Amino acid sequence: MAEAHQAVAFQFTITPEGIDLQLSYQALNQIYLSGVRSWKKRVSRIRNRVIKGVYPASPSSWLFVVIAILATMYMRSDPSMGLIAKIQQHLPLSAQGQTMLSALVFSTLLWFSLILALRFCLKLLLSYHQWIFEQHGRISNTTKVWVKRFNPRKPLLYSYQTSLPHLPVPAIKDTLSRYLESVRPLLTDPKFKRMTELANQFESNLGNRLQRYLKLKALWATNYVSDWWEEYIYLRSRSPIMVNSNYYGMDFLYVTPTPVQAARAGNTITALLLYRRKVNREELKPSRVPGTVIPLCAAQCERMFNTTRTPGTETDVLQHWQDSEFVAVYHKGRYFRLWVYRAGRLLSPREIEYQVQRILDDPSPPQPGEEKLGALTAGDRIPWSQMRKQYFSSGVNKRSLDAIERAAFFVTLDNEEQGMRGEDPAGNLDRYAKSLLHGKCYDRWFDKSFSIVIYKNGKSGLNAEHSWADAPTVAHLWEYTLATDAFQLGYTEDGHCKGEVDRSLPHPQRLLWDIPSEAQVHSSLAVAQALADDVDCHVFPFSEFGKGRIKKLRISPDAFIQIGLQLAYYRDRGGFCLTYEASMTRLFREGRTETVRSCSNESCAFVKALEGGEAEEQCRCLFKLASERHQNLYRMAMTGAGIDRHLFCLYVVSKYLGVESPFLKEVLSEPWRLSTSQTPVQQIELFDLKNHPDYISLGGGFGPVSNMYFPLAVIANIDGKNKLGSGFSTD
Repeated sequence: MAEAHQAVAFQFTITPEGIDLQLSYQALNQIYLSGVRSWKKRVSRIRNRVIKGVYPASPSSWLFVVIAILATMYMRSDPSMGLIAKIQQHLPLSAQGQTMLSALVFSTLLWFSLILALRFCLKLLLSYHQWIFEQHGRISNTTKVWVKRFNPRKPLLYSYQTSLPHLPVPAIKDTLSRYLESVRPLLTDPKFKRMTELANQFESNLGNRLQRYLKLKALWATNYVSDWWEEYIYLRSRSPIMVNSNYYGMDFLYVTPTPVQAARAGNTITALLLYRRKVNREELKPSRVPGTVIPLCAAQCERMFNTTRTPGTETDVLQHWQDSEFVAVYHKGRYFRLWVYRAGRLLSPREIEYQVQRILDDPSPPQPGEEKLGALTAGDRIPWSQMRKQYFSSGVNKRSLDAIERAAFFVTLDNEEQGMRGEDPAGNLDRYAKSLLHGKCYDRWFDKSFSIVIYKNGKSGLNAEHSWADAPTVAHLWEYTLATDAFQLGYTEDGHCKGEVDRSLPHPQRLLWDIPSEAQVHSSLAVAQALADDVDCHVFPFSEFGKGRIKKLRISPDAFIQIGLQLAYYRDRGGFCLTYEASMTRLFREGRTETVRSCSNESCAFVKALEGGEAEEQCRCLFKLASERHQNLYRMAMTGAGIDRHLFCLYVVSKYLGVESPFLKEVLSEPWRLSTSQTPVQQIELFDLKNHPDYISLGGGFGPVSNMYFPLAVIANIDGKNKLGSGFSTD
């Protein structure tokens, strides 16, 4: 009860002698300090809005313009060409006051005009994408001048947002031509002829009508794809998001910084909150295309923390809160609210470890229905929505659910040991990845923007919800967390977090539940368990060679892997299939992804030649052509000339108009038999791999999207040695 008394700022009672007022100065002081922190954040947000609002100019440039205008007026010159005099006529002030105020008004208008002109020029620069198609050593003069001129002044995280170009709508003729080319190696001559006829009919009839609506949306909306993609591909899906949508990230492969579970949790939580502080203050540098100064859209960072996906009958909703001073923790079937701030101060890593250890040492059992409650987020969405409305809309259940959903993020203190360890490192690595993908199907909160998993032996990992952002954004977060944990925060010799502990900290708050019926929990768990049991996961390290050696051969590592996957599938199945590879479109504002159709005429020609015993030189030539073709497909997808997002949006428009298109219906029903993804680690170069070559993460992975194959590959160059970490998942 001591903690409860400390939480009360004042008490008063009415007695026969009068009013007895008791003040808790400690509580009042904490309220005051929390308010100070809140106001500091507000002031910081206002400051950042001003700075990015006038970017690429600076607020101080306004004063320079004012001084310049006043100086020219002092020299009896009129830089406004009569505009200042017209402004003076409408000011009810003295002559001197009219002169000064009109000069300030004109200077401000001129300043805003210069900002708009600079922003327009910056948008033109960022709209130039020819550089991406040029080969090394063959850079055009235009690109050289462009790169030399693009030297922005210390941007904040969101400084480029208003200057990024909008995603263009490709010409419908170009999209259909690219589509037919992509399916040519997959169809027989009669089927290809039929598909060509369907495409021509679509173009000449319904296609142009749908295209007009899409162009109208592109003029009005920031991005003509992203809102529909988020809504219809993610939020409207009624199937489980566990495995089907959520993805995972892994810890260091060969190193565990500490075997102490609470200590690893302390540093990991601290690192994540430090990253959140950088996001809130916009202190992170905008992400860039690797090896260039070209900025990428940062919009996905906005909902990284304090965000949850809430279920609905027809569609889910992403809810985001401005701030949260606590995280939600799960351990042995119990849920806790762990406050990570006290009186406006972020707890030290040692203090967070102390609080986590209190949770680990708590002997209380789960309440009825509490242990497997998280299965609701792992099963189908409609039952979870109905359960939420029936049992979580009021009372103690609502308060506890709000604590989880409003938390900065979710933490699972897993009672298992994971990692590449013991006598069966390969098998244990498989189990480690599978655990991060779905766990026990009830010990993660899959609706949270991301959940951190800390295992009993100090290993860690991450499970992320997919609708709010794509993997590269979360990969940056996770890379920062691992690097900060291991190389900046560090541990003492006995494996504990550094820093002092205030032992008067109140205990983590146990969340209370009143679950009258567990039937739906068990039903959702059965659905999720069947899905998890149907997934086989194999992850393995590959150290024979990696991207360094591939690049020395002047071959794209991405193209190398994709062509290799085509060869492997052909050897296994005796044919080719529709292949999905994700490409980003974050060169454009609010861009997300585009599909690279990796199975091309050129890759198929190489595979057939190699399997048919053609001469080595002929195979080399065909491999080079296939590689160049794949790189070109990837570049076109990045620069807005992809196929699938355009066709998807045309299909959405057709549904809104209530018209049927046999062509679009058939295209969007084609199964992706092979779905691939490549996530490079060490993207922001926070790891010192030269001095610490073992601090390498194997990256992460997704669940399978069909009943066939879902390979993924992660490439890294470690300490001059070429290593390739590769995973292979099948359903």
